[in-house]
Amino acid sequence: MNAKVLSILVLFSGLFTMSCANKSTQAENKQPENTGKEIQKQEVKEKQTMVLISTNYGNMKAVLYNETPQHRDNFIKLAKEGYFNGTLFHRVINEFMIQGGDPDSKTAKKGQQLGQGGPSYTIPAEFNQALIHKKGALAAARMGDQMNPQKASSGSQFYITHGKVYSEAELSNFESRMGKQFNPLQKKTYTTVGGVPFLDYEYTVFGEVVEGLDVIDKIANAQKDRSDRPLEDIKMTVSIIEEK
Repeated sequence: MNAKVLSILVLFSGLFTMSCANKSTQAENKQPENTGKEIQKQEVKEKQTMVLISTNYGNMKAVLYNETPQHRDNFIKLAKEGYFNGTLFHRVINEFMIQGGDPDSKTAKKGQQLGQGGPSYTIPAEFNQALIHKKGALAAARMGDQMNPQKASSGSQFYITHGKVYSEAELSNFESRMGKQFNPLQKKTYTTVGGVPFLDYEYTVFGEVVEGLDVIDKIANAQKDRSDRPLEDIKMTVSIIEEK
């Protein structure tokens, strides 16, 4: 692991308490015919909630995963209440992630450090082997392991992964240094789409950006201060746009 990646890991898990896949699959139900004929398979599509994250850098549409129902329902509740409206993407790191959802950021002064705000509750981790930190993944920030060994998520703070495309050699290096073995899905994703592999199963991924990936690029490359807060505020509004 090069010094840049190592410093990012330390920054994410140590210096701040709030550090911080595919689409839902179709469910097959077997239902008997009323006529008593042979059972037929019916493909049933679960409804998926779509959200719109609007910023002065552009708009992002994201789908919330049904496989993480507690995170999904909490995000929907807060969005409908307007909780996120006027909050900032207060921490951005190129080739890593963009973080927001701190209610304290609504009235923050220039240069004020952020990342401690949120509701009085946390959400239990909802890890899923198929939901990983590919580029555009929507995931929950949380307090560090020493204070939060159960890896429970922040009630409101979230991040969207930016990341990068890794070579097979780089992933192999991660495996040896971190004592982890990447599965075939992870290897394929991180050598093609890209993302942040070392966050998998440490932070709950509960959705993904399906439109506006270029907006993530723009925000991740914004000029920032030494605390990784953009010099010019990047405000957001979050709304529920459809269920399909």
